[in-house]
Amino acid sequence: MATTNGATTIAGLARAGGVGVETVRYYQRRGLLETPERGEGSGLSGGVRRYSDEAVRRLRFIRSAQAAGFTLEQIGELLALDAGEDRVRARQLARERITDLDRKIEELQAARAGLSRLLHACGADDHGPCPIIAAFET
Repeated sequence: MATTNGATTIAGLARAGGVGVETVRYYQRRGLLETPERGEGSGLSGGVRRYSDEAVRRLRFIRSAQAAGFTLEQIGELLALDAGEDRVRARQLARERITDLDRKIEELQAARAGLSRLLHACGADDHGPCPIIAAFET
């Protein structure tokens, strides 16, 4: 990570968070990450934005919450919550996410069952149109 006095460039921040620079900029536009002021001075460090360790922590939080399936809107709300005071809302958001995940799991299980039936039908007879391809054509 390219650091100067405990700060990193946008490229270093992106690397630390496992994302691209454009993703960092997108999160900034969405209000999930702050955009620091450009540094003063001349030379290589002049005009370069420097991101703190807190920005790295926040970016990692965003990525972890996304991996858990939270939307960016929900992540913004989680970021705004006070860790010691807003446990009720955090639990509510987690319950909503679990409900969404359960619904998605049901959809995936139904898709799997349907595809398994088609696979069995396709293997039962090697003559005529393939049931798998025919199912997707209609």
